[in-house]
Amino acid sequence: MAKPFLTLKSGVEHETEARRSRFICAMAPVATVEEAAAFIAERRRLHAGATHNCTAYVIGERLQKGDDDGEPGGTAGTPMVQALVGRGFSDVVAVVTRYFGGVLLGAGGLVRAYGSAVTETLDRAEAVRMVPARLMLVSVAHDQAGRVENDLRASRFAVREVRYGAQVGFSVAVGDDEVESFTEWLATLTAGRARVEPGAEIHVPE
Repeated sequence: MAKPFLTLKSGVEHETEARRSRFICAMAPVATVEEAAAFIAERRRLHAGATHNCTAYVIGERLQKGDDDGEPGGTAGTPMVQALVGRGFSDVVAVVTRYFGGVLLGAGGLVRAYGSAVTETLDRAEAVRMVPARLMLVSVAHDQAGRVENDLRASRFAVREVRYGAQVGFSVAVGDDEVESFTEWLATLTAGRARVEPGAEIHVPE
C-alpha cells in the first residue's frame, strides 16, 4: 500500500565545512531517473573543478541510488541516501560537491560530513507532504462534457488530462480517501451517465 512522503517544493542549496573542506549541497524535486541525471550532470558541469561531486536520489518507494564519485566506498552516496530516506523524503535528488581543504577526514568523518550536508540542507528546504491518490478515469458524452469540465476545474480535484474521442475523457487526481465520494458526486452531476474507472496509483500534495 502506498504511503505518504515528503518532497521539495523547489530547489535548495546550502554550504557546510568540515576541517577546511567545503561541502556544497544542492537538491531538487524530481519525478524520474532522467530528471535526476540531468540535475546531476548540470551540477557536475558547474563544479567541474571540484574534488568530488557525490550524488544520491530517491524516487518512488523503491528506487534509491548513491554515488561516491571517488570517495572511499560507502562514505558519501550511502549516507546521503540514508539522510533523505531517514527524513521521509522521496522524489528528490541531492548533489554534494566537495572542495578538499587539505585535511583527511577518515571514513567516519566523511560519512558524517556528507550525511550532515544533506540533513542541514533539508532543514532549510520547504517540504511538501505527498499523500496517496488514485488517477480516476472519467468518460462522459459530448453534450455533458462542458459542464463536467467546468465543475471539475472548480472542485478540489486536479484535472490531469482531457481527451476527445467518441466520448470526452478526463483523468482526475483523487485522494485515496475520497474515491467513493468523488464517484458519487460525479453520478449526481451527470445523472448517472458518467463512466468512472480507477487508474494508476499516484501521490498528490496534501
